[in-house]
Amino acid sequence: MGGRPVLRDLDLVVAPGEAVGIAGPNGSGKTTLIRTAATLVSIDRGSLTVLDQDAAGRDLVTTRSAIGLIGHQPTLIPELSLAENLTHIARLAGVDTSRIGRALDVVGLAEAADRRADACSFGMRRRVEIAHLLLTRPQLLLLDEAASGLDESARDLIEALVGSVCGRGGGCVVVSHDRAQLTDLCSRVTGLTDGRLEPAV
Repeated sequence: MGGRPVLRDLDLVVAPGEAVGIAGPNGSGKTTLIRTAATLVSIDRGSLTVLDQDAAGRDLVTTRSAIGLIGHQPTLIPELSLAENLTHIARLAGVDTSRIGRALDVVGLAEAADRRADACSFGMRRRVEIAHLLLTRPQLLLLDEAASGLDESARDLIEALVGSVCGRGGGCVVVSHDRAQLTDLCSRVTGLTDGRLEPAV
C-alpha cells in the first residue's frame, strides 16, 4: 500500500547482559520496533538478527521460544484460571509444570491461582505474564510499556525480571514514554522519534 516507513535508518545492537531503554511519544514507532525484534513483523529492507538467528530465515521456532514479550495488554486465555493459563504456557514451552505454584507465589498470586483470568484485574493479569517469564526464562526480554498502570510492587517485579534476564547473560529492550523510568531500569537509554533512534544518553 506504500506510505512512509514506520522505522527508518535504525541500527540497534543489544549486548549480552544489557538492558536498553527506548523512550518516545505515542506514534513514534516503539511498538513496531518491539514487534519486529520479536520476529512478529517482517522488515522491507536491511537485516535483522535475533539471538544469532537471521530473522529472515524460515525456521524461527527456536528463536521465538527464547523471546519473552510483554505488550500493552495482558494476553491470557479469559476462560482459564491463572494456574491453567500458566500450565498451558509451560506445556507449550516444555517447562516443568511443578514450578507454577512457586511462580505464582513470587508474583503474589498464590491465593488467586484458581480464579478465572477474565475475573482478574489488569494488574493481576500482568503479574501472571511476569510469572510466565519466570517459568520460561527467556534469553531476550521485550517490554512494551509493561509497567504502565502498575503499582509499585508490580513495577519492582518487572525490575527484578529485567535484572534476572541480564544477570544470566540475556538482553532486554524496554520501551516507554517515561524516560525517567527507563533511566532507573536500563543500562542505557535512547530515544525514538518519527521512526529514528536518537543518540544514546
